Formats: sequence, C-alpha cells, structure tokens
Amino acid sequence: MTLATLRDVLQPALRDGYAIGGLVCLGWEDMRAFVAAAEAENCAVILQAGPGCRAHTPLPVLGKMFRHLAEGASVPVVAHLDHGYTYDECSEALDAGFTSLMFDGSRKPLADNIKETRQIVELAQKSGISCEGEIGFVGYAGGETSAGTDPAEAALFATETGVDAMAISVGNVHLQQETDAGLDEARIAAIQAATQVPLVIHGGSGVPADQRRHLAQTTNICKFNIGTELRMTFGAALRDAVNTDPDRFDRIAILKDTHAPVMAAARAVLRNLKG
Repeated sequence: MTLATLRDVLQPALRDGYAIGGLVCLGWEDMRAFVAAAEAENCAVILQAGPGCRAHTPLPVLGKMFRHLAEGASVPVVAHLDHGYTYDECSEALDAGFTSLMFDGSRKPLADNIKETRQIVELAQKSGISCEGEIGFVGYAGGETSAGTDPAEAALFATETGVDAMAISVGNVHLQQETDAGLDEARIAAIQAATQVPLVIHGGSGVPADQRRHLAQTTNICKFNIGTELRMTFGAALRDAVNTDPDRFDRIAILKDTHAPVMAAARAVLRNLKG
C-alpha cells in the first residue's frame, strides 16, 4: 500500500528541488490514467477531488476509489480534497479516507481564514493526515478576479495555522486554457523569503511548462495543480473515440480509448515537474 499524506510527498520535494503534480480528477477513467502515468514516471502523484468532482460523485465513493488505486500502486499516491469550503465537508472527506484536506478560506477576511484553517489543521493532525490552506485569492478565467498574496500575510498565515502546504496567488488563474505571460516570480521570492512552508500553485494549466519546471527546481513551490489541460486532452480523446465509430454505443469501450492519451498527457506533466 502506497497511500501517502501531502506532507509525505512535499517535504522530499522541498528538500530536493522538484514538485509534485496535483492532478484534478473527474472520474474513474482519468484517476486511473493518472496513477498509471505516475508509475510509468516513477514519481508520486496527488489525486484531487474538487467541487465539480464531488458534485458528480459522493465523497465516500471517491475516497474508496482513490484508496483502491493507491493500494495497488508502486508509487506514493495522495488522496486529496481540493477546495473544501466548510469544516463539515473536510470532516466528511477525512471519514471517507482522504489523506489530505485543502481548506479554502481565501475569500474570507484574513483573521477568519486563519481561524478556520487552523481548525482544519487540528482536525487533520488528530488523524495523522495533512492540510493545505490558501492565502490570497486565485481567481477564475472569465470569472472572479484574483487578489494577489501579500508576503507578510502569508508569513502570518503559515505561522498561525500550521499548514503543511500553502496555496498562493501570484498571477495564476483557475480554468485557464491558454498559457499566459507566466507567474510573478518577484512576488514568489518575497513570499518564500517570509516562510519555509511548501508552496502550491492552483491553476497550473495556465503556467508555461518551462516556468513550471524552473520554479519547481529553484523555489519552494512543491505542488502544481493541473486540471484544465488534462480535461482538454480527455475531451479531445472522447470526441475522437465517438466520431471514429458513430455506431459504437458501449460507453466502456468508448471510454477505454481515452486512457492512452490521458496517461501520455499526465506523464508529460509529471516528468516536467521532476526536472
């Protein structure tokens, strides 16, 4: 069994200068391909269940799926709740077997974010699992605007909450389909100078691959969340599978055709972060 906590995989990454892929899952087909990719690259992987995934599949089911894959894997696999918004949701994920809780209080005033994140940290620590928090707000492409992370607030947040990892807002945006000019490396350096907690980039699909690799090797960014680019690969593979044979109706046969392309795309993501 290679089920791991977030701390288990991020501390070696912090020490040795690389990053782990937090791959956003929507169903069995992609999570299975992600673990296969990690095994092929001989590296750890973080399987992430975000709000969209949880709206489609209940947390107890997702926990069993993640743990089943981890138990059969030859590499460390983290079962991670992404963007948990309430104490009850995080508690349910813990009960479902998740090994990492990400509490997102980034829309709240700083004092409330610190207080509520600390509660989740304490919940996680009692069960021997990890907690990620977010300071500064990471916006959404075509939606809410980001609020950049203040380095002094990041230092206070890290100290007061005791998080195992800290998501920051440094020019990254969720759901971005195209890579933009990249992240604000000066702000990253200022945050890193203020705290040694492993840093996390949400919206990693919008960050150029070369910059991801560079930051993984040279900064305390130890986790890049990657979702959109892998979903785009899955969608393209699914369309190809359907259009290749319009008479085919067995969804298992159709979905099998997504495995190789998604695995290949995930392998490229993970390999790049290893440096």
